[in-house]
Amino acid sequence: MFRLQCVRPCLRRLLHQGVGIRDQVLEGLQVCSAEDQVLDLVGKNKAKLTVEHVSCAVRMLWEFQKERPELLRTVHLIKSHPQFLTLRVLAENKIALMDDFTLVDMLYAFLRLNVEQHDSLVQQMVSEAWVRVDRLPMSSLSKFAVVLHDQHLQSSPLMGHITSILDQRLLSIDDARILTALMVSVASLVSTRLRDALISRAEYLLHTVDPLNYNTPRRMVQFLRNIKYIHRPLLEKCNEIFLHNIPRLDAENISIILGLYQSLQFNNCDFRLAAKERLTELIDTSTDPFFFPKLFVALAPIGSPDIRERLENTTLLVADEFNPQQALAVIEVLEEIQSRNLSLLNKIASVIQKNLHVYKSVEVARITQALFLLHYQNPELFINLRKVLVGFLQRSFYPYEVTMLTRVLSMLPSRRLDEGVVSRVDDVIAQCSLSELNTISFAVAKWIRNDPSYRHNTHSRYVRLLQRLSHCGHERLQTADRLDLLLEELKYVSGEWFEEMLLDETFVTLKRMINQINPSNVSDLAFFLTRTNHLYPPLMDRIASVATEHIDEIHFSATYATLLPFSVLNYEPVHADELYDACIKRFTPHISSFDPHLLVLMAYSLAVADRFPEELIREIFSIDFLGKLDCQLESLPETLNMRTRQRLMDLNRAVCLESPEFQVPWFHERYCQQLQKKRNVSVSPVQQQIHKMLGEVLGGINFVQAAVITPYFYTVDFECKLDKHLQPLPYSELSTMQISDRGKVLWDSSSLENARDELPAGAQRVAIDFLDSKFFCKNSHHMKGEALMRRRHLEILGYRVVQIPHFEWNSMELSTHHSWKEYLRKKILG
Repeated sequence: MFRLQCVRPCLRRLLHQGVGIRDQVLEGLQVCSAEDQVLDLVGKNKAKLTVEHVSCAVRMLWEFQKERPELLRTVHLIKSHPQFLTLRVLAENKIALMDDFTLVDMLYAFLRLNVEQHDSLVQQMVSEAWVRVDRLPMSSLSKFAVVLHDQHLQSSPLMGHITSILDQRLLSIDDARILTALMVSVASLVSTRLRDALISRAEYLLHTVDPLNYNTPRRMVQFLRNIKYIHRPLLEKCNEIFLHNIPRLDAENISIILGLYQSLQFNNCDFRLAAKERLTELIDTSTDPFFFPKLFVALAPIGSPDIRERLENTTLLVADEFNPQQALAVIEVLEEIQSRNLSLLNKIASVIQKNLHVYKSVEVARITQALFLLHYQNPELFINLRKVLVGFLQRSFYPYEVTMLTRVLSMLPSRRLDEGVVSRVDDVIAQCSLSELNTISFAVAKWIRNDPSYRHNTHSRYVRLLQRLSHCGHERLQTADRLDLLLEELKYVSGEWFEEMLLDETFVTLKRMINQINPSNVSDLAFFLTRTNHLYPPLMDRIASVATEHIDEIHFSATYATLLPFSVLNYEPVHADELYDACIKRFTPHISSFDPHLLVLMAYSLAVADRFPEELIREIFSIDFLGKLDCQLESLPETLNMRTRQRLMDLNRAVCLESPEFQVPWFHERYCQQLQKKRNVSVSPVQQQIHKMLGEVLGGINFVQAAVITPYFYTVDFECKLDKHLQPLPYSELSTMQISDRGKVLWDSSSLENARDELPAGAQRVAIDFLDSKFFCKNSHHMKGEALMRRRHLEILGYRVVQIPHFEWNSMELSTHHSWKEYLRKKILG
């Protein structure tokens, strides 16, 4: 007990001494509640500030700003405070004393406080971090990569070094936030192998993420967008987290996610509908000029007409206060929804014109394209835009930028093209991808049409430019050695120039790479074949073989694109049944996971191939599904909306005619009637010629009808009736078929009460269709799937179908009036 009593005074003395040497400056910084307090304390104690003090001060300044909404931040006041310069000088002098964590954290904070990238402080800190990069912990390496990315150094040797470190240490990363920050930063440098490894690790770590943390999955989607790669399993998992957080998402975050999905061409009905509902709730609370543009950008493209009108009216009230970026975002959305609100367009255009000098090249290009597609009339603005675009182009050496500016410049009217523009385009052609070469070819074609001097100078600069484009395209195809990269370049390629100059060489290259076709690229290749409309059996057979053998490795949603060329181009590989059965078996368990519109398109594609999976058909024609489809259609772009409605009608008709055992009712009568009323039937000169000759062959014009509407609303070019002896039967009226209010098909325009007339015993109706080039593959006389399905349906309706291919009618053998008549006589009368 005595010994303990002796110890107590010593402890009290030691504790008292500890209190005496406390870091009062650090304690003072830690209790500061505002930026001014921090900076004043720095000014009072600058002679005795240590690395720890400087680090704490900088960190606190950024923390204060980070907690505020962007609109309320006061970074400009911090930068103008005299003691902030003191803090920067102190930091620069103490770089060598900083530990790794402090160095990177302080660099990050200074840049967030808008210290310029060229400032000596930032440059020295980046240099020091580069020296230490191999030993940085992954959390600091991740933050350093973000810093470099923000400084536009994503393709620098230093970022390449960081990418290599990431590759080596990937499996040691257990924090999804650290991983995703690195993924986004190094996206432009990852190899295919590293890409797959990063996605695999991201999928694994996503299970450890707090369900309320939507920023981490958002960065994963951003990474996929940056590398232009659709990995559906990861996208779907991220989408589940976004859906879970919809009540917490603001307009800005929803807009970002929708933009990422749009870039990836990833549609998710559930998210769009939930986002629409959430954004609609925010309308009344987001009228501030800073926040409202974000709401407008997110909601206008998916909102109903009433909501759009309401949004446009509010935008008109606050448009004068928009900054340049807000005006750019709004004008692009106005183009997307094809707004006709001239007052709003004028206001936004005025903001743009005042700020034209602050926009970057890609932003000026986007503005020009939006205004042009809106048919906006302001010659002075377009003249200014053209000058700015030409200036950017003549200073650029980046192929993607030159291509983009060239494409947009070609939209604008100009009788003469600047020689500097042609020269700059010529300079970068050799570095361009196939997609960029194709884009430039479109621009050159427009210049040729607009330049009157071209007709008098066939060996002009345009011809030389086209020759170089063709040469570089062939060279790029001949040197290509990776199918995945080639398909990426071909994804958006189309048009006459490509078909005439490069398509044959493209198929030669694809055949050379046929052994590289695998489960991961089979759907992309299949979709390319569908777009080109060319039948190439070796590639189709290989696609069928790979898909059948490795169907479990193909994502269920990719089965649609994989099967598409087989149904559209009407090609059946050797084991066609096995291919279709494998794909149907693959997607059937996941039917509920498909977007409704995509399920309709896929079912129609299968119907073209005369395949009607029962579970798929029953799902689509259920009340719940049709209700969900109706909701989705309201948020889809108008073109996709109309296409989906048309395909649902086509599918409904096909099921009624070819699979009556499903007992699906025909519920598109009114829809077809409305389409018929809006439709303007135009008859081509060839059809007029055939109509006249049919009258001569059959014994008079009253023996044939044109543009006849059949039951289930097919429109047949011509119809005639033959008795049992194959003799033509006359019509009572020279009219086309019409529809009564009771839904009956009428053949007599003078009386809407008469139903379809009955044929005499043994008589037959003959449907005569002229098949132009759209019914055939472009590289052969092979008939496409839709033409065959149409024939099947007409035959089910009781017609004998006579099809007149364009290549037969326009052939050398049928070059006289008599030969055409004999051709028709043999086709119809036998």
